[in-house]
Amino acid sequence: MSSFIATASPTAPASPADAAVANDGWFPDIDLNDLRETMRLDGTVTLERLRLAAADAIVSINEELRAWQATQRAAGHVDLANVQAMKVDGISALVLRYRRAVYHQTRADLTEQYRSYDATKSGSQHAEDLESTISESRRNVRWALNDIRGIPRSTIELI
Repeated sequence: MSSFIATASPTAPASPADAAVANDGWFPDIDLNDLRETMRLDGTVTLERLRLAAADAIVSINEELRAWQATQRAAGHVDLANVQAMKVDGISALVLRYRRAVYHQTRADLTEQYRSYDATKSGSQHAEDLESTISESRRNVRWALNDIRGIPRSTIELI
């Protein structure tokens, strides 16, 4: 005899249309709906947890860019969008890279939190599978930050 339990797949919870984390005024605010959709975060991540994780990511990314930001402010740039950069779809490439850094930092942090909830053997395997997602997100953060600062990406292999 087998049993079947039907469960609904978690869907993203309804978020207010203006759900955003306000930034420091120089770096752009982060739209939580865009973050959720872009990173494909489902309903297991509540709006409150998403907001906290995004705020923490903003703090981390802003701290890493502090010296670069000071240089740009000294050059007279009033915000990130006004720093000279190519535009893609009308948006500064620097703004796109900043969002990428924050989004991937948020996803990596949330994935680390959620992977430890299931202690079963299958849960352990799932946690191992998520390790590559976390590593890829952390790599994308590093690359986005390097791109913003104009630092070449480096791949180092052990010979």
